[in-house]
Amino acid sequence: MSASVYIESSVISYLTARTSRDLITASRQAITADWWQNKLSHYDAYISVLVIEEISAGHPEAASQRLYAVAELPVVGISPTAQTLAGALLAAKAVPANSDRDALHIAIAALQGAEFLLTWNFKHINNAETRALIARVVAEHGFACPVLCSPEELRGIDNAE
Repeated sequence: MSASVYIESSVISYLTARTSRDLITASRQAITADWWQNKLSHYDAYISVLVIEEISAGHPEAASQRLYAVAELPVVGISPTAQTLAGALLAAKAVPANSDRDALHIAIAALQGAEFLLTWNFKHINNAETRALIARVVAEHGFACPVLCSPEELRGIDNAE
């Protein structure tokens, strides 16, 4: 059985955006494209209705490209329990008060039992200074916190030598 991965909106945005002139952003775009092409199939990947809502926003053509990229992925809903856990993450200041959607991504992934939450959001989700607090709050609510990581970090194990 494959490990499960919840894919957050930033990954899809990096995947489908025009190549950036910024070197760091362009590098992340290339890493994302490589991960999508070569690693996605190694995981039980899914998104949520929150992801659909977020990637549907903006320029219609860009939104269409993002939606097309995830068309084959399963989509999970947002339960009241996920909303409660997101509120707890906000109350504990594990995620800033103005980042309720980021807290909800973490909560959805945790409630679904995701082993990984894939994101390029280093500010509020995959943040070294808040990861432990996020994990503690999630655990206090009876769930295992997924590993919060970027496509660069989730490369899997390559047994080919």
